[in-house]
Amino acid sequence: MNNALLIVLLRCSICCGLLLILTGIYLHNFNETVEAMGVKGIIVSAVCVAVGMVLSLPTKMYLTLLLVEHENQLEQAKLEQVKKASCDKSPSD
Repeated sequence: MNNALLIVLLRCSICCGLLLILTGIYLHNFNETVEAMGVKGIIVSAVCVAVGMVLSLPTKMYLTLLLVEHENQLEQAKLEQVKKASCDKSPSD
């Protein structure tokens, strides 16, 4: 699995997680059926929020690590270009 496909899957995971979190908030605050269910309704809304967090938070951390790694590679490439350019400009004796 290449990085591009992995990033797409992780972004989908983040979206699903955010949707589950929002669904849990909706169920807890605005849905009368869940309110009528009592404790079981609270558990249902809490499970939605918990599963949403499980889906969204670790993937955000992984994507952040990928971004930092990519920026480090770009910075390293720039340093190599500057180094090469400075070597090319130096006069030969």
